[in-house]
Amino acid sequence: MPRLRPTALTTRVFNPLVRRTTWWDVHTLEVAGRRSGRPHRMPVVPVEVAGHRYLVSPYGESDWVHNVRTAGRLTLTQRGRTTAWTAVEVPVDQRPAVLRAWRRKAGWTVGVYFRKRPDPADHPVFRLTPV
Repeated sequence: MPRLRPTALTTRVFNPLVRRTTWWDVHTLEVAGRRSGRPHRMPVVPVEVAGHRYLVSPYGESDWVHNVRTAGRLTLTQRGRTTAWTAVEVPVDQRPAVLRAWRRKAGWTVGVYFRKRPDPADHPVFRLTPV
């Protein structure tokens, strides 16, 4: 599954700005790099569906997706509070409800990625469980 790359404006301006705010229920995902072991940080918007928390990758097979698959553990930080989680990838046939909820929450800014890649298989989803 190919990765859709965010624009330079997104990676250089929007992501750093969003990581420092509390807009849109944005959290900072921190996960160990799969090769280096160094921490990597990325803004994410978790969503709750049926009492479970999920992470969605609108860009497809991004670096953080590979890192989460390898590590199986991550932290989410928001408003100075950090929580540790384990992550398990959701099978493709169970993704549509989570993707719908996530798109409603994330808003119009992610619509372009789902128009380019409408198949749920193109958007990895992880179910989170608190550690």
